Amino acid sequence: MSQTWPWAVLAILGAYHGLNPAMGWLFALALGLQEKRRSAVVQALVPIALGHAAAISVTILLLIWLQRLIPFHVLKWPIAAIILGTGVYRLYRVRHPRGAGMRVGPRDLAVWSFLMASAHGAGLMLIPVLLARPMTGMHHAMAGAMTGNGLPLNANVILGSVLLHTGTMLVVAGGLALVSFEMYDKAGLAVLRHAWLNFDFIWAVALMTAATAVLF
Repeated sequence: MSQTWPWAVLAILGAYHGLNPAMGWLFALALGLQEKRRSAVVQALVPIALGHAAAISVTILLLIWLQRLIPFHVLKWPIAAIILGTGVYRLYRVRHPRGAGMRVGPRDLAVWSFLMASAHGAGLMLIPVLLARPMTGMHHAMAGAMTGNGLPLNANVILGSVLLHTGTMLVVAGGLALVSFEMYDKAGLAVLRHAWLNFDFIWAVALMTAATAVLF
Protein backbone atom coordinates (compact mmCIF):
# COMPACT_ATOMS: atom_id res chain seq x y z
CA MET A 1 0.00 0.00 0.00
CA SER A 2 2.85 2.39 0.87
CA GLN A 3 4.27 1.88 -2.63
CA THR A 4 1.01 2.47 -4.50
CA TRP A 5 -0.42 5.57 -2.86
CA PRO A 6 1.58 8.04 -5.02
CA TRP A 7 0.15 6.46 -8.16
CA ALA A 8 -3.35 6.70 -6.70
CA VAL A 9 -2.75 10.39 -5.93
CA LEU A 10 -1.53 11.00 -9.49
CA ALA A 11 -4.71 9.38 -10.83
CA ILE A 12 -6.92 11.38 -8.45
CA LEU A 13 -5.24 14.63 -9.49
CA GLY A 14 -5.76 13.68 -13.13
CA ALA A 15 -9.42 12.98 -12.47
CA TYR A 16 -9.77 16.32 -10.73
CA HIS A 17 -8.22 18.11 -13.68
CA GLY A 18 -10.63 16.23 -15.92
CA LEU A 19 -13.56 17.44 -13.81
CA ASN A 20 -12.41 21.06 -13.92
CA PRO A 21 -14.08 22.86 -16.87
CA ALA A 22 -11.13 25.27 -17.02
CA MET A 23 -8.84 22.43 -18.13
CA GLY A 24 -10.66 21.83 -21.38
CA TRP A 25 -13.78 19.64 -21.37
CA LEU A 26 -16.05 22.69 -21.52
CA PHE A 27 -14.15 23.91 -24.58
CA ALA A 28 -14.52 20.50 -26.24
CA LEU A 29 -18.23 20.48 -25.43
CA ALA A 30 -18.70 23.97 -26.87
CA LEU A 31 -16.98 22.97 -30.09
CA GLY A 32 -19.14 19.85 -30.35
CA LEU A 33 -22.33 21.84 -29.82
CA GLN A 34 -21.20 24.46 -32.30
CA GLU A 35 -20.49 21.90 -35.01
CA LYS A 36 -23.35 19.63 -33.90
CA ARG A 37 -21.04 16.60 -34.06
CA ARG A 38 -20.07 14.19 -31.28
CA SER A 39 -16.85 13.48 -33.16
CA ALA A 40 -15.86 17.16 -32.80
CA VAL A 41 -15.88 16.69 -29.02
CA VAL A 42 -13.58 13.67 -29.25
CA GLN A 43 -11.24 15.36 -31.73
CA ALA A 44 -10.88 18.38 -29.46
CA LEU A 45 -9.95 16.27 -26.44
CA VAL A 46 -6.76 14.86 -28.00
CA PRO A 47 -4.81 18.15 -28.41
CA ILE A 48 -6.17 19.32 -25.04
CA ALA A 49 -4.66 16.22 -23.39
CA LEU A 50 -1.38 16.68 -25.28
CA GLY A 51 -1.11 20.30 -24.16
CA HIS A 52 -1.80 19.28 -20.57
CA ALA A 53 0.86 16.55 -20.70
CA ALA A 54 3.36 18.99 -22.21
CA ALA A 55 2.81 21.49 -19.40
CA ILE A 56 3.40 18.80 -16.78
CA SER A 57 6.48 17.49 -18.59
CA VAL A 58 8.06 20.94 -18.80
CA THR A 59 7.64 21.39 -15.05
CA ILE A 60 9.21 17.99 -14.32
CA LEU A 61 12.12 18.60 -16.69
CA LEU A 62 12.74 21.94 -15.03
CA LEU A 63 12.79 20.18 -11.65
CA ILE A 64 15.33 17.64 -12.96
CA TRP A 65 17.58 20.42 -14.24
CA LEU A 66 17.40 22.32 -10.94
CA GLN A 67 18.17 19.15 -8.99
CA ARG A 68 21.47 18.91 -10.82
CA LEU A 69 22.43 22.42 -9.72
CA ILE A 70 20.96 22.88 -6.23
CA PRO A 71 20.92 20.52 -3.22
CA PHE A 72 17.38 19.43 -2.44
CA HIS A 73 17.43 20.70 1.15
CA VAL A 74 17.91 24.15 -0.39
CA LEU A 75 15.77 23.63 -3.49
CA LYS A 76 12.67 22.53 -1.57
CA TRP A 77 12.17 26.01 -0.11
CA PRO A 78 11.81 27.92 -3.42
CA ILE A 79 9.72 25.01 -4.79
CA ALA A 80 7.35 25.29 -1.82
CA ALA A 81 7.26 29.08 -2.20
CA ILE A 82 6.38 28.85 -5.91
CA ILE A 83 3.61 26.31 -5.28
CA LEU A 84 2.27 28.36 -2.37
CA GLY A 85 2.39 31.55 -4.42
CA THR A 86 0.53 29.87 -7.26
CA GLY A 87 -2.12 28.68 -4.82
CA VAL A 88 -2.58 32.16 -3.35
CA TYR A 89 -2.73 33.63 -6.86
CA ARG A 90 -5.38 31.10 -7.93
CA LEU A 91 -7.32 31.81 -4.74
CA TYR A 92 -7.70 35.51 -5.46
CA ARG A 93 -7.71 35.54 -9.26
CA VAL A 94 -10.84 33.84 -10.51
CA ARG A 95 -10.93 35.42 -13.97
CA HIS A 96 -9.68 33.30 -16.85
CA PRO A 97 -8.02 34.47 -20.06
CA ARG A 98 -10.38 34.91 -22.94
CA GLY A 99 -9.66 33.27 -26.27
CA ALA A 100 -10.12 34.71 -29.72
CA GLY A 101 -13.15 32.52 -30.43
CA MET A 102 -14.21 28.92 -30.80
CA ARG A 103 -12.93 28.41 -34.35
CA VAL A 104 -9.61 26.87 -33.46
CA GLY A 105 -7.48 24.07 -34.83
CA PRO A 106 -5.67 21.24 -33.03
CA ARG A 107 -2.48 23.27 -32.61
CA ASP A 108 -4.41 26.19 -31.08
CA LEU A 109 -6.16 23.82 -28.67
CA ALA A 110 -2.86 22.23 -27.62
CA VAL A 111 -1.23 25.63 -27.00
CA TRP A 112 -4.31 26.84 -25.12
CA SER A 113 -4.33 23.71 -22.96
CA PHE A 114 -0.60 24.07 -22.26
CA LEU A 115 -1.06 27.66 -21.14
CA MET A 116 -4.11 26.89 -18.99
CA ALA A 117 -2.41 23.94 -17.26
CA SER A 118 0.69 26.04 -16.67
CA ALA A 119 -1.34 28.96 -15.31
CA HIS A 120 -3.16 26.63 -12.90
CA GLY A 121 0.07 25.05 -11.67
CA ALA A 122 -0.93 21.57 -12.84
CA GLY A 123 2.68 20.38 -13.08
CA LEU A 124 3.58 21.91 -9.72
CA MET A 125 1.07 19.67 -7.98
CA LEU A 126 2.88 16.56 -9.22
CA ILE A 127 6.22 17.57 -7.71
CA PRO A 128 5.41 16.58 -4.08
CA VAL A 129 4.16 13.20 -5.33
CA LEU A 130 7.27 12.54 -7.43
CA LEU A 131 9.47 13.48 -4.48
CA ALA A 132 7.61 11.22 -2.05
CA ARG A 133 9.67 8.44 -0.48
CA PRO A 134 7.88 5.55 -2.26
CA MET A 135 8.58 7.19 -5.61
CA THR A 136 12.22 7.95 -4.85
CA GLY A 137 12.59 4.39 -3.58
CA MET A 138 11.20 3.15 -6.89
CA HIS A 139 13.75 5.29 -8.68
CA HIS A 140 16.49 3.44 -6.75
CA ALA A 141 14.96 0.02 -7.41
CA MET A 142 14.75 0.69 -11.15
CA ALA A 143 18.39 1.84 -11.23
CA GLY A 144 17.58 5.38 -12.31
CA ALA A 145 20.16 7.97 -13.14
CA MET A 146 21.50 9.88 -10.18
CA THR A 147 21.65 13.64 -10.05
CA GLY A 148 24.67 15.51 -8.82
CA ASN A 149 23.18 15.93 -5.35
CA GLY A 150 22.16 12.28 -4.96
CA LEU A 151 18.47 12.55 -5.85
CA PRO A 152 17.43 9.59 -8.03
CA LEU A 153 15.54 10.11 -11.24
CA ASN A 154 14.13 7.42 -13.48
CA ALA A 155 12.68 8.15 -16.91
CA ASN A 156 10.24 5.22 -16.75
CA VAL A 157 8.72 6.39 -13.46
CA ILE A 158 8.42 9.98 -14.70
CA LEU A 159 6.92 8.90 -18.03
CA GLY A 160 4.49 6.59 -16.24
CA SER A 161 3.46 9.41 -13.93
CA VAL A 162 2.73 11.78 -16.82
CA LEU A 163 0.82 9.11 -18.77
CA LEU A 164 -1.26 8.01 -15.77
CA HIS A 165 -2.13 11.55 -14.78
CA THR A 166 -2.96 12.69 -18.32
CA GLY A 167 -4.81 9.47 -19.16
CA THR A 168 -7.06 9.80 -16.12
CA MET A 169 -7.67 13.44 -16.96
CA LEU A 170 -8.58 12.52 -20.55
CA VAL A 171 -11.01 9.76 -19.53
CA VAL A 172 -12.86 11.96 -17.02
CA ALA A 173 -12.89 15.06 -19.24
CA GLY A 174 -14.01 13.02 -22.25
CA GLY A 175 -16.78 11.35 -20.32
CA LEU A 176 -18.09 14.66 -19.00
CA ALA A 177 -17.91 16.36 -22.39
CA LEU A 178 -19.71 13.52 -24.18
CA VAL A 179 -22.41 13.14 -21.53
CA SER A 180 -22.92 16.90 -21.47
CA PHE A 181 -23.13 16.92 -25.27
CA GLU A 182 -26.16 14.65 -25.01
CA MET A 183 -27.76 16.49 -22.08
CA TYR A 184 -27.12 20.22 -22.45
CA ASP A 185 -28.13 22.78 -25.02
CA LYS A 186 -26.40 26.10 -25.56
CA ALA A 187 -28.47 27.77 -22.84
CA GLY A 188 -27.12 25.25 -20.37
CA LEU A 189 -23.56 26.27 -21.23
CA ALA A 190 -24.16 29.67 -19.64
CA VAL A 191 -24.30 27.95 -16.24
CA LEU A 192 -21.30 25.72 -16.94
CA ARG A 193 -19.07 28.69 -17.81
CA HIS A 194 -19.16 29.74 -14.16
CA ALA A 195 -18.74 26.27 -12.69
CA TRP A 196 -14.96 26.44 -12.49
CA LEU A 197 -14.98 29.19 -9.83
CA ASN A 198 -15.48 26.62 -7.07
CA PHE A 199 -12.87 24.42 -8.72
CA ASP A 200 -10.40 27.29 -8.52
CA PHE A 201 -10.95 27.63 -4.78
CA ILE A 202 -10.46 23.90 -4.16
CA TRP A 203 -7.43 23.84 -6.43
CA ALA A 204 -5.88 26.85 -4.70
CA VAL A 205 -6.25 25.16 -1.31
CA ALA A 206 -4.77 21.93 -2.73
CA LEU A 207 -1.75 23.83 -4.08
CA MET A 208 -1.11 25.49 -0.73
CA THR A 209 -1.36 22.11 0.98
CA ALA A 210 1.10 20.63 -1.52
CA ALA A 211 3.54 23.46 -0.80
CA THR A 212 3.59 22.34 2.83
CA ALA A 213 4.07 18.71 1.80
CA VAL A 214 7.25 19.57 -0.13
CA LEU A 215 8.93 20.67 3.09
CA PHE A 216 8.38 17.35 4.90
